[in-house]
Amino acid sequence: MMNGTLNKVMLIGHLGDDVKMHYFEGGNCIGRFPLATNEVYINKQTNEKITSTEWHNLVVRNKAAEICEKYLSKGDKIYVEGRIKSRQWQAEDGTTKYTTEIQVTEFTFLTTKKDVEGIKQNHASEPKNTNFEASSPENDLPF
Repeated sequence: MMNGTLNKVMLIGHLGDDVKMHYFEGGNCIGRFPLATNEVYINKQTNEKITSTEWHNLVVRNKAAEICEKYLSKGDKIYVEGRIKSRQWQAEDGTTKYTTEIQVTEFTFLTTKKDVEGIKQNHASEPKNTNFEASSPENDLPF
């Protein structure tokens, strides 16, 4: 926060898909998955309950990506902290595509279908949740 600005995101949501991994030469990797957050509100005219879903594109790196791929699956609930990052790239048809992603810096599994007992033992101070600090983002991604 040296320049007086802040880019910090906190989300609790459910995975819309399994973690998709990309591996790079030299052993680095990233994982991507969509996270859904729901907002519930009442329509004043009809008095019915409306659920509005927002989708977030999450990116985790290296060790954090491997942990997420190993233990998370579609529908699991997770808490993440990170920063917003926009990027653009050229599609095959020559058009410029844009996306906004959340680069995850920390995360906590809230509910998982897969067994996380093995890693919970390494974090005995937090028996209920499994806390990880993601490796800090390196250079920008090539795609």
